[in-house]
Amino acid sequence: MTVTYTNRVADARLGTFSQLLLQWKGSIYKLLYSEFLIFISLYFTISLVYRLILSESQRLMFEKLALYCNSYAELIPVSFVLGFYVALVVSRWWAQYESIPWPDRIMNLVSCNVDGEDEYGRLLRRTLMRYSNLCSVLILRSVSTAVYKRFPSMEHVVRAGLMTPEEHKKFESLNSPHNKFWIPCVWFSNLAVKARNEGRIRDSVLLQGILN
Repeated sequence: MTVTYTNRVADARLGTFSQLLLQWKGSIYKLLYSEFLIFISLYFTISLVYRLILSESQRLMFEKLALYCNSYAELIPVSFVLGFYVALVVSRWWAQYESIPWPDRIMNLVSCNVDGEDEYGRLLRRTLMRYSNLCSVLILRSVSTAVYKRFPSMEHVVRAGLMTPEEHKKFESLNSPHNKFWIPCVWFSNLAVKARNEGRIRDSVLLQGILN
């Protein structure tokens, strides 16, 4: 299971990232320590054998073998490997940027495809967008210091109008050590399906477009 520290990063202070480097649970040290110990053991074993056991002719043969292996290691230039690595990092960073939830697209879909000029239709569209924005806030406050300062607690989210007191009670009734951003997504999906059953959304294709 993935171990996350995003909640600690969101309200980071001086030295928080340094403390995260010392965490054992979910760390790179815990993941690689066994391979590292095997590598160190083999390295010192070969080093001791080379220095204490091998004769002069055997050492010369070992050095020739090491140089032969090193010549093959240089066939793939380091710059090529680094270029591939940088391209991979940049592509992953850009994918993260594109994953930022912008409200414009979903707002246009809800406005165009959820019918109703009456008060209920207007409230239905507003509630759908409120759930969408609530989900975005719950995600961003766990990774963004600026958003966390704006919404340091769920009470601030309620006072901002993104969640009603009744919804807050339902939200808090579910105990989970992880971010519960998916709860507004469930509310959004259920309300969209209800609008489809009531004929507010004309067909299932439009419903699928909104949910996607």
